[in-house]
Amino acid sequence: MTAAPTTDGVLVDRYGRVARDLRVSLTDKCNLRCTYCMPAEGLPWLAGPQLLTDDEIVRLIRVAVERLGVTEVRFTGGEPLIRPGLVGIVAAVAGLTPRPRISLTTNGIGLHRLAPALRDAGLDRVNVSLDTLDRDRFHTLTRRDRLADVLAGLAGAATAGLTPVKVNSVLMRGVNADEAPALLRFALDHGYQLRFIEQMPLDAQHGWDRATMVTADEILASLAGEFTLTPDPTERGAAPAETWLVDGGPAKVGVIASVTRPFCGDCDRTRLTADGQVRNCLFATEESDLRDALRAGADDADLARRWQVATRGKRAGHGIDDPTFLQPTRPMSAIGG
Repeated sequence: MTAAPTTDGVLVDRYGRVARDLRVSLTDKCNLRCTYCMPAEGLPWLAGPQLLTDDEIVRLIRVAVERLGVTEVRFTGGEPLIRPGLVGIVAAVAGLTPRPRISLTTNGIGLHRLAPALRDAGLDRVNVSLDTLDRDRFHTLTRRDRLADVLAGLAGAATAGLTPVKVNSVLMRGVNADEAPALLRFALDHGYQLRFIEQMPLDAQHGWDRATMVTADEILASLAGEFTLTPDPTERGAAPAETWLVDGGPAKVGVIASVTRPFCGDCDRTRLTADGQVRNCLFATEESDLRDALRAGADDADLARRWQVATRGKRAGHGIDDPTFLQPTRPMSAIGG
């Protein structure tokens, strides 16, 4: 049996890393069908009883914040905007003491309508996924003709004050790899902060191929043709993105190079899936069930201990380059980013 952690009040693993950033998936469902995430027909979605209720989500977040030192909460999916109780969940989390910083990762569809209510509820900022500025490419990539909705969502978030608005872009060879400069110019023109993300082996089809992934070095080389990039002197800390000043600053661009420049040694994240499973790493092959314990009557202290034990078993790194690496059974849509 795994020994309980000896450090009270924090989520610490055996390598001394402390998890203070909680990613909470609110649903595994999505209203897009991105080719690098899931098949055109979608996936077998979690049944209603498997999902945490709104109250259960808030309770587990409260345990993380009040008992385990979590200071940042980010809501993810699937697509979190399609969770009916989203605004109420945000408001409840914003009412916790100490109040965590609250953000949301979304594809942006419908954000222009929800942004004011989310801001009033206590949401601090958003990350919006946008891989192309070309309508036909967007349709091909997502299997939906919704680019205009995503652009409206970005504008709506900025107007509502959910800033800094961050844009997440995944580049793929032979698909949209040529758009790096255009995406950065778009972000600069609108005051958004752009983050390129290396494509990771988290697709439902298990079809990820390193040869089709555009690397951080390639992204930076493409940008260097139109912009002058200098290393950001600001301390990076546990942030996943390595950032550069664009044309002397203050604007910045980031690259999250999870595959070619892993940052596992500084990871400060823990994850809660929509069905109440703790994942101590995005690429974990094991999960720890809090939902059944919660529903069986576990008190907050017991839930906290279970979460600590789950964190204790975190590996040193994701091991993508290891010959024994196994892609997680769950795809990104079911894990939460």
